[in-house]
Amino acid sequence: MIRFTPISFTCPNCGAPLGFSPATGKLTCTFCGSTAEIVPTDSQIEEFDLRNALRTLEHHTPKEINKAVTCTKCGSDFTLTPYSVSTRCPYCGTPAITPFANPITPEAILPFEITQKEAKQIFAKWIGSLWFAPNELKKLVDTDKALKGYYLPYWTYDAATSTFYRGKRGDIYYVTVHQGRIVNGREQIMEVQEPRIRWTPVQGKVERFFDDVTIEANETLSRNILNALGSWDTSRSKPFDPRYLSGFESEEYSIGLDNGFEMAQSKMYGVIRGDICRDIGGDRQQIDHMETRYADTTFKNSLFPIWTTHFTFKGKDYYYAINGQSGVITGERPYSYTKVALMIGSIMALLLAIGYYSEYVDGASSDSFNTYYQR
Repeated sequence: MIRFTPISFTCPNCGAPLGFSPATGKLTCTFCGSTAEIVPTDSQIEEFDLRNALRTLEHHTPKEINKAVTCTKCGSDFTLTPYSVSTRCPYCGTPAITPFANPITPEAILPFEITQKEAKQIFAKWIGSLWFAPNELKKLVDTDKALKGYYLPYWTYDAATSTFYRGKRGDIYYVTVHQGRIVNGREQIMEVQEPRIRWTPVQGKVERFFDDVTIEANETLSRNILNALGSWDTSRSKPFDPRYLSGFESEEYSIGLDNGFEMAQSKMYGVIRGDICRDIGGDRQQIDHMETRYADTTFKNSLFPIWTTHFTFKGKDYYYAINGQSGVITGERPYSYTKVALMIGSIMALLLAIGYYSEYVDGASSDSFNTYYQR
């Protein structure tokens, strides 16, 4: 365990802690409401050469470091788990920001644009749309700690790709064939058009430049949830400034630069296959071989904003996340089997009632008919 002195920002008017406000884009005093501008620096967001970085990292051994922190406000001691960078003091709530422990530090950040109030409204609307959700889940929306703001680490990669391919182009044509069919009980020979595919060997090259292919760089949330948060508008990135972290949780990467690039290549692969299919043309395409070369490959480490919470139901944890830039929400959902059973019981009762009513109406109609006929 290593002891760190946290960074915190205080109000020049009253000395209370300052936290970043997504509503104003400024630091805001939690006590008197004063604000302080986050003045942008002259530094530009820089992309770094991937190959050089990977060679440098060959001599670095990753370590998980627990951080011992002393609150600058109340003096209490507490511990941050590995990869955690910023949090609030668990005793007085003062924001605490610690140095990054990894050799690669964030170059850029996407500040929160969705406030906690807006995130709660999005969450409540989404929860309300879920059929058979447990009542406990809907009550979670009303708690003050329903959503927590996190800055999670991402890798972004740029690359100029050239891909050589071999394959086949398929063009559909039609031939006339004779088929026997039964018409009015008699067999008739009819001419029909049947499709065929004419395959032609092809080869070629496609090129594409990828800009900011984003890859999640830790495992705090599942990849399925993070991928469902939609795309990130990285053009709105700011040069990294620790003041954006004040009042929010944040973490640094636990997925290495090399593993992140392998995931980025998988993303690029799907796009490149689409480019090849369009280049081949025709009605059908078959790719037998493709070889991609990467040039001018660069990267940067960034922090992206996410509102998140979790819910435990019948011993299982369910996680939810909201894109702190766009407001896209996703998550895992539990089912209340009591509600499901009640719904099934209600449907069965309704069907029985309809059946009983139908029999009653039919019986009454039959009795009326018999009485009329006897007269």
